[in-house]
Amino acid sequence: MKKSIAILLATMLCAASLTGCGNQTASSTSTASPAYTIGISQIAPHGSLDNCREGFIAGLASEGFVEGENLVIDYKNAEGEPSNATMISETFVSKKYDLIGAIATPTAMAAFNATQESQIPVIFTAVSDPVAAEIVASLEEPGTNCTGTSDALPLEPQMKMIRDFLPEAKTIGILYTTSEVNSLTHLEKFKELAPKYGFTIEAIGVSNQSEIPLAMDTLVTKCDVINNFTDNNVVNNLETVLAKAQDAGIPVFGSEEEQVKKGCVAAQNIDYFALGEKTGKMAARVLKGENPAGIPVEVISDSLPVANQEALAFYGITVPEEYKSNISYLAADE
Repeated sequence: MKKSIAILLATMLCAASLTGCGNQTASSTSTASPAYTIGISQIAPHGSLDNCREGFIAGLASEGFVEGENLVIDYKNAEGEPSNATMISETFVSKKYDLIGAIATPTAMAAFNATQESQIPVIFTAVSDPVAAEIVASLEEPGTNCTGTSDALPLEPQMKMIRDFLPEAKTIGILYTTSEVNSLTHLEKFKELAPKYGFTIEAIGVSNQSEIPLAMDTLVTKCDVINNFTDNNVVNNLETVLAKAQDAGIPVFGSEEEQVKKGCVAAQNIDYFALGEKTGKMAARVLKGENPAGIPVEVISDSLPVANQEALAFYGITVPEEYKSNISYLAADE
């Protein structure tokens, strides 16, 4: 009898021990397992878009979605190829991620197209004209599985800056990629503004990066100054653009601080980290249950002037008096 009781007690203790161990393992697994998995697709590896991505992750974290705690992030870069962006988005969809963050217009369009059956939410940033890109019905009421932030470039302050810095200039050269909707939108608006500031526009379109050197050889013979937009293909090949322009003595104005750091003369700069951060907070709202179709697209257009002192000196350009009180001088990238 005593032996039977001893065996029974031992069995009960073992079961209790196993149950306790099982709960501890489950608790540990539950704590370690992130609640959400998202994909981030970026069209190219350049500074302003990198800043967007860092801001996006920071914005999510500020709302309680922290990578490594309750969030897994699968980041992929399309290396400037729209076809890669399509494959990346299709992969994210096949893995049934909770949300896709799309950085720049080509990746946003690819993500939108890839998610039409699954309706996985797409939160975009650095998309200049999401209506023209046909990923939302309107800025106020997107009406689709997409919403996010638009970097509406401050085109008129930019053109005024070029006129103020170069009072004798007559023709602005534009290099753009024919497949980038954002660039086409910016180009049309720039052409509309040009007469007001006494400029004509000379634009040359390219379809891929291999065409940039020859296009630049032509462009520098037809203009007094070059202005860059946030054209992903052009910005991703900025070293070639700047080298060709410098050889011809043609100054290049950028559209954000990373281009200026690389050697553009100046720009009216949008804070792309802040843009991404705002987008990350919008993504958090969607992860918490809001429908992106009803979240208005936020347009960011506030800017401040930035300049590269080495580039100013190289071209012999003097900063006008009205800019001296608020312009920031950026150190060149090493």
